[in-house]
Amino acid sequence: MTFDSPTATGAAAPAEPTAGERMNRSAVLWVAMAVFAQEAVWNFYDAQVPEQLRHYFSSAGIIGLIMGLDHSWGILTQPSVGFYSDRIARHRAGRWPIVLAGAVIATVPFVLIPWATNLPVLLVCVVGFAAIANAFKGVTETLVSDYVRPGNRSKAQGFIKAGVSLTIVVSSLISLLVVDRSLHLAFAVPPLLMLTMLGLSWAFLGRRHSEAVLPEEQADGERGFTSPRAVLKDALRSPSSPTLLLMIGIFCFAGMWSALRSLTTPYGTQVLGLTRGEAGGLALPGAVAFLVCVLPIAYLSNRLGQLRAMRHGVALFIAGLLVGFFWPSVPGTVVSMIISSVGYASFAVNALVALWNLAPTQKVLGTYTSLYTIASASGMALGPAILGTTIDLTSWRYMLLNAAVFAAVTFAVFTRLARRTPSRATG
Repeated sequence: MTFDSPTATGAAAPAEPTAGERMNRSAVLWVAMAVFAQEAVWNFYDAQVPEQLRHYFSSAGIIGLIMGLDHSWGILTQPSVGFYSDRIARHRAGRWPIVLAGAVIATVPFVLIPWATNLPVLLVCVVGFAAIANAFKGVTETLVSDYVRPGNRSKAQGFIKAGVSLTIVVSSLISLLVVDRSLHLAFAVPPLLMLTMLGLSWAFLGRRHSEAVLPEEQADGERGFTSPRAVLKDALRSPSSPTLLLMIGIFCFAGMWSALRSLTTPYGTQVLGLTRGEAGGLALPGAVAFLVCVLPIAYLSNRLGQLRAMRHGVALFIAGLLVGFFWPSVPGTVVSMIISSVGYASFAVNALVALWNLAPTQKVLGTYTSLYTIASASGMALGPAILGTTIDLTSWRYMLLNAAVFAAVTFAVFTRLARRTPSRATG
C-alpha cells in the first residue's frame, strides 16, 4: 500500500497533469485567498489569546490546556460538517454557504475577546469562536479539491500555504503595530480582513461554481458512503492502515507546532525580556522564510515523494529548535523560527494531499479533510498543554529543548511509516 499509488485502497491514483490539464492558477489564487482569510484570524488568536489568559492564570500548563481544548471542537464537528459539504459540493453554490455563514457568526465572539472583563466571559468568547471557526475550517481547505485536478493539488497546496504564511506576517504586524496601542482595535482587524477576503473569493470564484472540477456521478462498482461514520470506518479499518499511521504523524507534529505558536509570545516576555507586542512579532521572520521556500518545496516534493519530504521537514524542524535552545537570545530565537518554519513548510504542503490520495473516491475529500482536522486538532488540543506542563516542571528557558524532544517522537513515527510503506514517497 503506497501513498503515491493508492489504488490498493480502492482509490484511483491521481493522474499526472498533461499540457491540457494545467493548474487553474486563477482558481488557486481565490482559494488561497479564502484560506488566507480564515488563517489570518487563527494566527492572531494563537499569538494573543495566551497573553490574555495570563491575566487569570500563572501556570503555562493551564494556559496551554485552554489553548489546546479550543481546537478539540474540530474533532466533534468536522466529520459531520465535512461529509455534509461533500453532499452539497455539486449543488449550485457548492460548499460556500458553510464557509460564509461560519465566518460571519465566528466574527462576533472573536471581536468580543478583549472586551471580556472577567474569566467566565472570556472563556465564553474563546470557546464560542473556536467552536464556530473549527466547524467550517476544514471545508475552506477542501475548496482546492473542487477547482484543481488531482495531479496538480500538491503544487496548488504550495501556493495556498504561501498564502497561509502571509497570515503569520499579517498577524505579526498587527501585534507589532496595533496591540500595544489598542487591543480592542487589534482584535477587530483580523475578522474584518477575513470577511472581506472571503467575500471577494466568493464573488470571483464561488458564483462560478458550475465551472468547478467535480467528480462524475458514481460509477458502477464504486463505493458509496451514507454517513461520515462509514467513511471513517473504511479509512481506519486496521491498525496497519497507512491512513492511521499518517494521522498519528500529523497529530504529533501539529501538536508541537501549535504549542510553539501558542507559547512563543509568553516565552519572549519571560526569557527574552520583550514587550507583549514585540514578542508577538517573533514569528514574523519565520513567516517570511516559510513564504520564500514553500513553493520550491511544493515542486521538489513531487520528485522526492511526499513522505520523504515530510521526514526531512521534521528533521529540520528539530534542528531549528535546538539552535534556539543553545542560543537563547533574540537573534538566536529568530534564526530558530526561520529554520523551524522551513521544516514545517515541508510538512504542511504534503500532509493533506497525502490523505486525499488515500481516499477511496473523490466524492469524500471533504470527509478526508476532516481526518486531517481530527489528527491536527487532537494534536493542537494536547500539544500546548503537554509543552506547557514541561515548562512548569523545568522553566520557560527549556521550552525549545522540550519541544525538540517531542518532535523527535514525530520523526520516529514517520520513519516507521516509511519502512511500512514502500514507494517512491519513501525514496
